Amino acid sequence: MRPFSWRFFRLWQRDRDVFFRLWHSEGAGAIIEPILVLLAFGMGMGAFVGDIGDQRYIEFLAPGIIAAYAMFAASFECTYGSYFRMEHHYTFDAILATPLNVEDITAGEIFWGATRAFMTGCIILAIAAAFQLVPSFWALLIPLVAALSGVMFASIALFFTSIVPSIYTFNFFFTLFITPMFLLSGVFFPLTEFPKIVQTLSWIAPLTPVAHLTRGLFQGEFRPEMLMALGIMVAWAIVFFSITLVTMRRRLTK
Repeated sequence: MRPFSWRFFRLWQRDRDVFFRLWHSEGAGAIIEPILVLLAFGMGMGAFVGDIGDQRYIEFLAPGIIAAYAMFAASFECTYGSYFRMEHHYTFDAILATPLNVEDITAGEIFWGATRAFMTGCIILAIAAAFQLVPSFWALLIPLVAALSGVMFASIALFFTSIVPSIYTFNFFFTLFITPMFLLSGVFFPLTEFPKIVQTLSWIAPLTPVAHLTRGLFQGEFRPEMLMALGIMVAWAIVFFSITLVTMRRRLTK
């Protein structure tokens, strides 16, 4: 494994500039879809679910939606986005003709994925605040949690991108990895409703600590489990960031 240099920022700048040139093609979905999910589930299903503890269902749901859509933002960017740049547009091949190396490209892609997660967290948090669903000022730290989760999920997604034989293989990644986490990591209902063994195993899923930490900051509640959640996120991020530096070099220099 080789280290990356400060030049990764140039790759990040390139992705940023492309995004802001084409933002209108992605911006609507990034804003409208979370609002629809929040309203449809929070108010529609919330009318049948009732309160969870001492809060309305939509108040329980809002931080989970922030965590989930930060995951989606980083994952989509570093799977389909990175794959097209690598295999169809030959962007990475062109960049390798500059002073940037493979590790700079890898780090730039991951940190851009984290930036997308950060922006998504900010947008949905602002939407939740507009609906008066944010009870604590500690929620201002949630975009930072979204950014850290973005590093984690971008690293995992780019690792998968570095080993897939074709774009169709991403169906396995989203169907067998992302979607089960979206449904079973505490986004829509408390993990305490599961059997004890499932509650324990659910912490293996990277989204579970993100949802747990986001919900704690959202409510301004601090429990020891939140430090464990933060530690799990950091560990996932370090492990997959390191592995992806190796697998991307093998992919781009084969």
